[in-house]
Order: sequence, then C-alpha cells, then structure tokens
Amino acid sequence: MRTVELLLDEAADLAVRDAWRRLADAGLPSQARHRSPTNSPHLTLAACAELTAPIRWELAEVAAALPLPVRFTGVVRFERPTSVLAWALELDSALADLHRRVWEAVASDSPAATLNPFHEPERWSPHITLGRTRRAGAFADRRVLELLPVPPLSVRLTTLRSYDTETGTLEVLAPRP
Repeated sequence: MRTVELLLDEAADLAVRDAWRRLADAGLPSQARHRSPTNSPHLTLAACAELTAPIRWELAEVAAALPLPVRFTGVVRFERPTSVLAWALELDSALADLHRRVWEAVASDSPAATLNPFHEPERWSPHITLGRTRRAGAFADRRVLELLPVPPLSVRLTTLRSYDTETGTLEVLAPRP
C-alpha cells in the first residue's frame, strides 16, 4: 500500500513533535513512540495499492501547487477502529481542491476496494495525528487537552510524499521539471 501525504513546514513540524513529547511524557499514547526513521508529522490525503504512471502524472501537478498555507483549528478526537487524538486543519477551498485532485488521481487508476473510504472527499477530515491507540476512549479525559501546547495558527504544507507500507520507504513526489 502507498500513502499520499503532505509534510508541514519546520515550525509546525516542531510544534507537533512537542505535542507528541508531552503526551509520551505523560504516559499517554503518542506518535513519539513510533520509532520508525520515516515517522514525521504529516497529513494523509489518500492511499492506494500502487503509484501507477497516471497517478504519478497527476500527483506531480498537485506538488506544483505547494507550499499551501492552512490553519489549525484545534483538537479533534476520532473513535474508529482506533482512538485518535489530533490537531484538525481548516478545510478551506484550496485544501479541499488539492485533496480532491489527489483523491481523483488515486481513484482513477486503483481498484475501488483498495481505497480507504475515510479519504473520500465527502468524508475526509484533515488532521495531524498526535496519538493513536487501539484502547477505546484513551483520550476522553479532558485533562489530556491541558497537556497539549496551543497549535500554531499559520502552517504551510510544503512537500508531497508517499510511504510504501510494505518496504518502509519514503518517496518525495516532486513537480515535473
């Protein structure tokens, strides 16, 4: 499986890593505990079985639109198969358009059964994960919010990348020269 993700500017990356550290220091689930050298704060846009030539062509066009300014809107919790604590991003028209373009690229050349329905434009909730666990309700205690720093308001999404879940490798998806 290949993800399509956006990386944050340096200041936002550091702010997210600070939140990760605070959660970990408090003994809570945190992305800081994910020790892979490829682990970094990111916004997942989609996932597909492989990055085919048609998908890559479209993603190069998306990469040309970066950097993209966005805003954090606060803390959000998800209870899906896992409990997730995250900082939500404002879904303005520019981010919605970029996401729609990525979704259409991966959906155009991927079997529908391999696509994550949470990434569909109508269902997608842009967020940067701070902590994740299989333990339901792990972030329900309101004191968790007191641990977190205030997210920066102004953020830039700077780099489009893909993570290969089978090989553990990263690939930067650059605009065409």
